[in-house]
Amino acid sequence: MSLFGDGLDAAVHKAFTRPVPKSAPAQMRYLVKQFKSTRAVAQMLRISQRTVERYVKDQIKKPRPDLAARLEREVKKRWQPQIRAQARKKAATTGGIVIDTRARIGYTAPIGTTDEDRIRHLTVALPPRYAARLFDAQDQGASDQQLQRIAAEALKEAYFQDNGRRAGQLEEVRFTDIEHLEFDL
Repeated sequence: MSLFGDGLDAAVHKAFTRPVPKSAPAQMRYLVKQFKSTRAVAQMLRISQRTVERYVKDQIKKPRPDLAARLEREVKKRWQPQIRAQARKKAATTGGIVIDTRARIGYTAPIGTTDEDRIRHLTVALPPRYAARLFDAQDQGASDQQLQRIAAEALKEAYFQDNGRRAGQLEEVRFTDIEHLEFDL
């Protein structure tokens, strides 16, 4: 499970204008329409082509849990691509992204400062350039650790340094033991 990647996806999903198909047959029909073939859908979902055809014709209605999860994930990944692109572009150029987290956060700073890690609950609006970096890294297949480093750097600048108004000597922000993480556009 990718905490940061899933959180970014969930934030973008809030921008959808129509609900994602709920039933398995409707989801299967959507995927067949996208791929233009039952064989391609069957290969992607690792099931037989005949099973896909039976879902499309409403002969099967309830998939087993592992197939239901794969089916929902694949539909959400492809649902309303223009809306998804617009939401990401707006966040990356003008809107920025809001991070709401409860995690152990500390920092490296000069001697004599209180740099002790502690659990903090922060809700911080991050500048658009960090939204762009997070989405670009996600598109390039970045690991959760890489996304976490970008978020930590964003928190350092936006929260701890208040966009250059304080804590100028702050070197590194540590962002660990994440209890809660949510993004919003």
